[in-house]
Amino acid sequence: MEIIDEKLIKKVTEEAKASPRLRMNYNFHKSLSEKCHRFLNALEPGTQIPVHHHPTKDETVVILKGKVRVTTYDDDGEMIQSCVISQEDGNYGVDIPKNTWHGVECLEPSILFECKEGPFVEHEVDGILEIKKP
Repeated sequence: MEIIDEKLIKKVTEEAKASPRLRMNYNFHKSLSEKCHRFLNALEPGTQIPVHHHPTKDETVVILKGKVRVTTYDDDGEMIQSCVISQEDGNYGVDIPKNTWHGVECLEPSILFECKEGPFVEHEVDGILEIKKP
């Protein structure tokens, strides 16, 4: 059993701060080829997860600490829905259906727990969407 405690959260947070991308995953799955991917994603302000989709995979994101904005888009890059998730606001996570374009913006230092079907596929293969600017 692996315990998700303050020591682990601090370790992943420090790694995210030191990363040029300002984010870091801590995988519970042992291989990128496993059928179920479960991981912590530490995010620092200034990082964004680009708008992408998983054509055949649902994805669940639960916030453990901090605040992020999750936004979904249609195939033309028009925003469909936006939600700030944080324990403080009482929005604890989102479940994103397969083939839904979505992106994440870090609003304050955050730790997410994410779960989705494996194996891992690069976003360049699954696709990254150019969103329309207002």
